[in-house]
Amino acid sequence: MKITDVKALTMDAFRTNWTFIKVETDEGLHGWGEASLGTREKALEGCVEDLRRHVVGRNPIDIEKMLFEVYRDSYWKGGPVFLSALSGIEIALWDIAGKFFNTPVCNLLGGRVRDRVTMYANAWFTGARTPEDFARKAKETAALGIRALKWDPFGKAHMTLSLAEMEQAVACVGAVRDAVGPRVELLIECHGRFNPYTAIEASRQLAPFHPMFMEEPVPPDNLDSLARVRERAQVPVAAGERLYGKYMFRDALHRGALDIGQPDIFHTGGILESKKIAAMCEADHIPVSFHNPSGPVSNAAILQLAACVPNFLIHEIMLTDGSFRFDVSDENVVYENGDILIPEKPGLGIEVNEEAVTARPYVPRNLRHYTGTLTDIRPADDTVFYFQGLRK
Repeated sequence: MKITDVKALTMDAFRTNWTFIKVETDEGLHGWGEASLGTREKALEGCVEDLRRHVVGRNPIDIEKMLFEVYRDSYWKGGPVFLSALSGIEIALWDIAGKFFNTPVCNLLGGRVRDRVTMYANAWFTGARTPEDFARKAKETAALGIRALKWDPFGKAHMTLSLAEMEQAVACVGAVRDAVGPRVELLIECHGRFNPYTAIEASRQLAPFHPMFMEEPVPPDNLDSLARVRERAQVPVAAGERLYGKYMFRDALHRGALDIGQPDIFHTGGILESKKIAAMCEADHIPVSFHNPSGPVSNAAILQLAACVPNFLIHEIMLTDGSFRFDVSDENVVYENGDILIPEKPGLGIEVNEEAVTARPYVPRNLRHYTGTLTDIRPADDTVFYFQGLRK
């Protein structure tokens, strides 16, 4: 069996764009990957095209050999564009391998250690602005049986917080804690906003609410800063969505910069690279929670990986999304009592509808972390629960 084509398909997904990678073979099998890289979609598509000539003609089952050689033979290594393109191709190869052997991908990676994963909800807060808004939506979400909530309470802040901004953020977290009680986990997203001083102070003020972790408290471009925060923070520190490949994670682990690792499988080299990173974390007794605020192929791939990673902690999932998500694929995520069940179909267990993807062409989307618009309001009839057990 040989690879005959590799292509990238980018679609508008309201708050960002999703980029799916399709790998085709001469035996009729094809695989789907995802490489969504918000604000860098055109560079990503170009890199996929550049890598195409290194992939076409190869046996898609020889995943380790192919990825090793493509990485080895690329002079400009690392970075989000190259590794995202490579990741999307690699994920699609695993999908092909699973279909070829008629088994879920997790069975090709050592087999399952679990059949379900505890989830935490992102995108539960759409439209919220005030602490009262967040508290109301948090209470509604917890009533669904969801046991963990993540959000960014810091508005437009960057590097520092004024006294008023800190007060507002603390009030928001406190209101949510009061609304949901002590047995719902709170996960505080920082989006790499702060200098170490501010991140440490924010952790001190949020500690009474017992967050599960603070995510990416400082920018990802200085691991020493992250290590200083982790050393002094009063809340566990999670990071890794913008660390690319095992080499950057090695440096983060060497510096003692992580309490929880968060590799993003379609930015860090793919499924196998992420499993290696998880094993590196396991050797330091550090749990992993793969970054996943993305599209359906990403979610399907992470579930297969989470099934076979012993030190997996908790699964990120978008609680709601636009109704277009139903059209894009045959995704069938099953929610049950705060958990997501691991699918059992061959490969990644998902197919993408190319016509639905091309019907929503790319739209440039700017980064929203410092504009205060992270809780953008979608039309009421276009915000849906998209998985079984919660669908309305």
